[in-house]
Amino acid sequence: MTQRAEPVRRARVVTRGKADMIGEGLARLQRVADEAGVELILDKDEAIKHGLDAGGDEDSADLAIVLGGDGTMLRALQRCLGKGIPVVGVNFGSMGFLTTIPADDLENGLKRVFAGEYEVVELPTLEAELWGERYVAVNDVVVASSVIGRMAYLAWAIGGEELGEVSCDGVICSTPSGSTGYNLSNGGPVLVWGMDAMTVTFIAPHALDARPLVVPRSRELAIENRTEGLPMVVLADGRQIGVLGFEERLIVRLGDQRTLLGVLPEATFFRRYRETFAS
Repeated sequence: MTQRAEPVRRARVVTRGKADMIGEGLARLQRVADEAGVELILDKDEAIKHGLDAGGDEDSADLAIVLGGDGTMLRALQRCLGKGIPVVGVNFGSMGFLTTIPADDLENGLKRVFAGEYEVVELPTLEAELWGERYVAVNDVVVASSVIGRMAYLAWAIGGEELGEVSCDGVICSTPSGSTGYNLSNGGPVLVWGMDAMTVTFIAPHALDARPLVVPRSRELAIENRTEGLPMVVLADGRQIGVLGFEERLIVRLGDQRTLLGVLPEATFFRRYRETFAS
C-alpha cells in the first residue's frame, strides 16, 4: 500500500558509522532543513558522534532522514517501527537499494521531500516465535548452523503441513524489503514491494527439491532442529535472539506491524531493481 505524504516540519536524523563516513552530508542536510524551516532532531548517540547538542522528541518527528546505506536504513526502520514515522534515505552506502536519493542529489531530493513530494510505501514485517517469546524483524529471520561447515537437518512445515527434512546450512525467511539482501544472495526470489508475503530459502541445501518458496500471510513457517549435538543460531535482522536446540521449534509468520518507507515518486521498485541489479 502507498500513502500520500504531508510537508515536513520535524525530521529525525540517522547516520551511518563514523561521522566522516558521510563527509559533509549532515551540514548539507542542515542547510536544506534551514531553508525549508524544518527542525532536525538528533538522539544522544548521533549528537555525540557529530559533536552537536541532542534535542527534540524523536517520536514527534514527521519523518526520519537517513544518511547511509541499506544497513543504516534497516536500523532506522527498526527504530521507527510502530511510531508512524516514514524513513527516507540518502545513499551514502554502497548498494543503497532501500534509499531513494543519491548522495550527489541530496539538496534537490530533500527539498522535494520536505515539501511533501514523496510517497510512503507500507512493507510487512516478520514475527518470530521462539520459546514463547515473540520478536519482530524488518528484513529477515535466519536459522544458521552454530558450527561453520557442520551440516544441519531441519524439518519444516508451512500452514501445519509437514514438508519433510532438509540437510542444509540453515534457512532464511525474508520480507519484501529483505528479499534483496541475504535471501537474494542465496538464490531466493525477490518480492516486489506491495506483496504481502515472505520468502523461505534454504542455505546450501543438499537436496534438489529444497526450492525457495513464497508464502502468503495466511500461512506460517515452522522449523524444527533435527540435528543432535548441533544448536542452531536464530537471528532477527542480523541480531541473535536465541538458539534452537535439538527437537526445538521456531515459528515465523508475517507480523501485524508494517515499516513505512519514504520514496520519491519516480524512484519505483522496478527502477531501483534495474539500476541496482541489472546494470
